[in-house]
Amino acid sequence: MTEPRPGGDDRLAALESRLRALEDEREITRLILAYGPLVDSGRAPEVAALWDDDGVYDVDELLMRGRAEIEAMVRSANHRRWIDGGCAHVVGPPHVTVTGDEAVAVGYTLMIVNTPDGFVLRRATANRWTLRRTPAGWRAVTRTNRVLDGRAESPGLLASAFPERRPGVRE
Repeated sequence: MTEPRPGGDDRLAALESRLRALEDEREITRLILAYGPLVDSGRAPEVAALWDDDGVYDVDELLMRGRAEIEAMVRSANHRRWIDGGCAHVVGPPHVTVTGDEAVAVGYTLMIVNTPDGFVLRRATANRWTLRRTPAGWRAVTRTNRVLDGRAESPGLLASAFPERRPGVRE
């Protein structure tokens, strides 16, 4: 019979904590990466379900509050025209930081559209997501998108997920 090792319970707890962190990051990443295929296939209820009930989606030209408004955007005639003409919302892998039951993720989205001359990049955006753990899993609380067109706000969204490093201070 094997004797229990000192600190075994601590090691197991540490391992469980690390596993949960990896599972959280994976679930959040999958949620964010699902946006592109869902929105480009017009799956309005599934797109809206990525957000918490009172979630906010803030795009340069449009502010949506709650799942109903997000769903309406996907069902809108403007969005249907993008789908019918051929478009792809290409979501880059997010940088995810989980703190307990809250998380922040930043990354990029490219919107590529079909034109008579072939596919062209319509816009490149910086994205910042705040998320929370719910009984149904991780959900977006806010998603803020800003076009990367030279304005300071756009790279600021990306930088917001990374704490500033102070010289001489170890973290």
